[in-house]
Amino acid sequence: MATAQRRGRRLAMDPGELDAFLTRQRTCRVATVTPRGEPRTTPLWFAWDGHALWLYSLVRSRRWTDLRHDPRVAAVIDDGHTYGDLRGAELCGTAQFIGEAPRTGLPCPELDAPEALFAAKYFGTPTMPHDGGHAWLRLKPEKVLSWDFRKLRAS
Repeated sequence: MATAQRRGRRLAMDPGELDAFLTRQRTCRVATVTPRGEPRTTPLWFAWDGHALWLYSLVRSRRWTDLRHDPRVAAVIDDGHTYGDLRGAELCGTAQFIGEAPRTGLPCPELDAPEALFAAKYFGTPTMPHDGGHAWLRLKPEKVLSWDFRKLRAS
């Protein structure tokens, strides 16, 4: 269960707004810590299942290496072009490696739902194409911060 947002609650998204936002957005920025302790941020596609952010990462990436060394992760998903339209969320927690790495499509019931969501969202297909280079990370947020500056207009 994620901790409750204490600051900026007036602009925070309610659970339904957050769920709809995370379901629609396509790209997040994932922050990891390198083995030397340096921060690294990379863009990544994701699927949101209502409880966890599912990240489909190249297993030969620096991001993957970082998370093998230190599984702490933060992901930012945002949208908006003008100040009054800015909205987004930051999800923080520990990445969990799920399924085979790299993923070739061997049966893994835990991945059935996220792969169906991801395939529909990015490929327009009912099943996930596997390229033998990616694998799954699950982020069950321990902390969620959100903002929706459009709520300033309603004040």
